[in-house]
Amino acid sequence: MPHFQSRNFQLESGEILPQLTLAYERYGEPNADASNVILVAHGATSSHHAAGLVTPDRRMGWWDEVIGPGRLFDTGKYCVISSNMLGSCYGTTGPASVDPTTGGVYGPRFPRITFRDIVTAQHLLLRSLGVKKLLAVAAASLGGYQAFQWGVAFPDFMAGILALDTAPRDLFDSKAAAEKLRDELARHGNWNGGNYHRTGGLEDVMTDIRIATLKSYGFEEQLRDIASPEAREATLRQVARDWAREFDANSLITLRRAMGSFDVEPELGRIRASLLYILADSDEWFPASIGKDVMQKLARAGVDAAFHEVESRYGHYATTREPEKWMPVAARFLEGLAVRRD
Repeated sequence: MPHFQSRNFQLESGEILPQLTLAYERYGEPNADASNVILVAHGATSSHHAAGLVTPDRRMGWWDEVIGPGRLFDTGKYCVISSNMLGSCYGTTGPASVDPTTGGVYGPRFPRITFRDIVTAQHLLLRSLGVKKLLAVAAASLGGYQAFQWGVAFPDFMAGILALDTAPRDLFDSKAAAEKLRDELARHGNWNGGNYHRTGGLEDVMTDIRIATLKSYGFEEQLRDIASPEAREATLRQVARDWAREFDANSLITLRRAMGSFDVEPELGRIRASLLYILADSDEWFPASIGKDVMQKLARAGVDAAFHEVESRYGHYATTREPEKWMPVAARFLEGLAVRRD
């Protein structure tokens, strides 16, 4: 797994990370001028493993149906780069990383970050790889926050933006949710002021938190073929526990806080890329019903934007479970970008 490293990375707050590390994966090869590169960004609790079966536990990449030979992001034609976002815990600098100034884990002392910080770190990674302009940024959910942030922070760095299951501002009062989450975790006996790495971790409470999140995402719809309610519940709990064993609780708090500060609606006029916005009707987090309002704001800001609605029973997982319902529209969108670049 490749890593990008940089020193003295200044955050939007003014604080400095002495060392920045970003873990990433690459699928396909860049062409001569690296003009065929697509950046994909993951959701809050996922990783940079977007395609293939290369993780130790043989886990499928979260966009495996989208990235690869003959797929939407055809790796014979495009070079796809996926990085683990700043503040996460899959090889990228975050609360579970070692602070080089102390030699100990950052833990709750990890500085507050923003989505501008997240995409600025990705920008450094891409420039180090020789990318001067992306063909597109493509992402869903919290990755979609990154896609919108890319559009306003680096408006000339991509030809297109493909944003799914997302919005240009936080819709959930995530600042308050982050503090509520912290309070819930703090009631666990191993919390230790957020320094739980020394006391055995928070697997049980993180499992319960994940179960609630999966239910809100509509994950239970994927278990309909399991006849027994007890077996469905056991499967749900096992999926949640697998995640809880590897995801860092302080990362979850850090990213929730970053969500709470996200709002690029006042800056939509900075977007110069063409934008394709996709929402699903059954998604409780970003329902298709918000599409009209967002599209009106994009139009007033002068953004070249199109909207596509996916009908599905799979909730927040709709675009992942049924990519065939939006990939043809996205393929035409990408082809248009390639024409305009030429």
